[in-house]
Amino acid sequence: MLEAPADQACFLAFPPDGPPVGFLEVSQRTWAEGCRTSPVGYLEGWYVEDNWRQQGVGGALVQSGEAWARQRGCREMGSDTQTDNSISWIAHTRLGYQEVERTVNLCKSLTNG
Repeated sequence: MLEAPADQACFLAFPPDGPPVGFLEVSQRTWAEGCRTSPVGYLEGWYVEDNWRQQGVGGALVQSGEAWARQRGCREMGSDTQTDNSISWIAHTRLGYQEVERTVNLCKSLTNG
């Protein structure tokens, strides 16, 4: 985020008294899987502490990120999650995100060690 601050933002959720209980990292990308427009906003990282979940904190963070993307001319917002992360999938779909594809990422070491 520090290398391209104009294309990225971070939002924090604070309770009335205390340290942050959640965060959202967003970026502006030229494209994202399943999106038809460019540029596109993207949810890069999203976390809410367990005891603050299902209280609107995550939704408020995402709304802030979406507003940030709209201000930069984005008409769509992309995101991703692990295929086995059902909590994240449910949270996304409750906020209006639709699954567009599933992938399996692979890696092979090219070193001899």
